[in-house]
Amino acid sequence: MKYAGRLAAATIVGVLSLAACGTDDNTSTAGGTSSAAAAQGDDTLKGTINAAGSSAQANAIAEWKKNFQSSNPGVSINYNPSGSGAGVQAFIQGTVAFAGSDSALNDEKGEPAQADARCKTGKAINLPMVTGPVAVVYNLPGVDGLQLSPKTIAGIFNSKITKWDDPAIKADNPDAQLPSTAIQAFHRSDESGTSDNFTKFLKATADADWPYEPAKAWPAEAQGQGAKGSDGIASSIKSTEGAISYVELSFAENSQLQKAKVANGAGEYVELTPESAGKTVEAAEIAGTGNDLKLKIDYATKAAGAYPIVLVTYEITCEKGLSAEDATLVKSFLTYTSSDEGQQALTGLGYAPLPSSLLTKVRTAVEAIS
Repeated sequence: MKYAGRLAAATIVGVLSLAACGTDDNTSTAGGTSSAAAAQGDDTLKGTINAAGSSAQANAIAEWKKNFQSSNPGVSINYNPSGSGAGVQAFIQGTVAFAGSDSALNDEKGEPAQADARCKTGKAINLPMVTGPVAVVYNLPGVDGLQLSPKTIAGIFNSKITKWDDPAIKADNPDAQLPSTAIQAFHRSDESGTSDNFTKFLKATADADWPYEPAKAWPAEAQGQGAKGSDGIASSIKSTEGAISYVELSFAENSQLQKAKVANGAGEYVELTPESAGKTVEAAEIAGTGNDLKLKIDYATKAAGAYPIVLVTYEITCEKGLSAEDATLVKSFLTYTSSDEGQQALTGLGYAPLPSSLLTKVRTAVEAIS
């Protein structure tokens, strides 16, 4: 693979110090190769990257892994889509070099401090890597182009709206012929960054109808039916008439599920596309400091044409403190994923590339890994 020359040149900065970095592991760098060389494809780069976490980014990781390993045949990338919560814990415990997570490290749970302790000689950083729009998917034969307001979505997932011909759904869809079919609301049974982002959306836009705090674990009080992982949600919706749930766009498209239009803060019902989701991410604020690029998303955005339910998938790793080999491999891999080619590889997979202004900051942060 050939990446932009400026990426390769920028990656050279600080690479010579990699062999001296790390925690207590003073082994040589992977194959003695620089990240710049690895980014262009290097037969001498060798080693294994172990990572785990978000199932939402599993399809992106699979594509990136295929492309990166093709150019770097001496590298193996093992990614376990165990869910964001499990991935973060694996990173904190030191069993993976980076975690994929649909939410940044959680301050209230003490995750940043725990992750910093794992890094020992440096800070843990949240690196946004891809926009994963969250679709509200449903299985209701004969009803196309369903429209839902945040208030209605909250009522459905809080088990207050239980029939498809409920007046609230009718108000959102005045021209639709809605059946009296019972609603089967599915949620993630495992701790999930997708659930975290979805419940953040509900809390921010329909607080009166969603009394629960956002969390990776689904609130038991809201009831509903659980399914594990994004694949489990997609499969459950496809096989259950009257079902509704939330899942990343890539899984919705792969399973050919119907997607509802969702009203944003301006009351505009917006179809989910990578472009409409990107408009929401463009307006996000950076809440982290330095090379920690934790984002604050406005789920009640009033931007014209903005689809409001989005998640940004992070790669969480150590800015400093990985073993020398892991630092080289992780930096090389993330140099690729944040490159123009890496972002373009997401086209057609149901993801949205990061806005260019944010991507510039991500590349700077990746360059600092050592």
